[in-house]
Amino acid sequence: MEHLAQGAVITIRERFYEPLSLDDLARSVMVSKFYFLRVFRRITGVTPGRFLSAVRLHEAKRLLADTRLNVADISAQVCYSSTGTFSRRFTASVGISPTQYRRISRGECAEHPAVLPPVAPAGPLGSVSGTAHVLGTPLSPLCIGAFDSPVVQGRPVAWSMLDGAGPFSLNNVPPGIWYLHAVALGAHIADDFTSGRPLLVGTVGPVQITGGTHVRLDMAVQPEDWTRPPVLLALPGHDPLPGRPSPRPLPRRAGFPAPAHGYRRALATA
Repeated sequence: MEHLAQGAVITIRERFYEPLSLDDLARSVMVSKFYFLRVFRRITGVTPGRFLSAVRLHEAKRLLADTRLNVADISAQVCYSSTGTFSRRFTASVGISPTQYRRISRGECAEHPAVLPPVAPAGPLGSVSGTAHVLGTPLSPLCIGAFDSPVVQGRPVAWSMLDGAGPFSLNNVPPGIWYLHAVALGAHIADDFTSGRPLLVGTVGPVQITGGTHVRLDMAVQPEDWTRPPVLLALPGHDPLPGRPSPRPLPRRAGFPAPAHGYRRALATA
């Protein structure tokens, strides 16, 4: 039933500016909303609502970088009725405010703020290590972090940056259920320099971490495909910069790349 999820993703990317509901998306692929919800979540790893929210905020990032629209107009364009609500959700997901993101994307800030995990809680902590296997050519550091969401958003509870493929480790991981995400900027495909450089991404999770334990896992990192919600967290060296093409929306109707089956699967042993 992969085509059902793909059809819904196309609808979301083409009509994100509309007040889409679960019923609307299920009708767009002509199945019951309960069946649609199960299929969509199994294919993409998130609910349709979370995918839609991620697409809207990602489009807001593009509008901030590429246009002169003010924040209120951008919030309305991505279907937020309140500018305050939009700004709070943008800041919580992207890690910086809409105004800060615009200044960074235009080169008006000296440097990108670092991604800093919160202070680790008291008590025994866990750790994660493994190997990142990268399919493609990373042109930026490979960022790996533990997050509370299947979407790359918000503040990671543990964080590391690698020069490329290879061993990684995350220490001082608080007890909990986390998703491990990896992101790197990739090389252009063939001679296509009209769109933004693609991202190389990988996800493993959910992974349960308990205090005083170590988890070992491997992660596959490869070009993102249509099944993945957009990366929202602003990462140094991964977002639009002056003189660099900005990411464009994925092609419409035709041209979606095939999903990379099993990209969330990995061996994990406690």
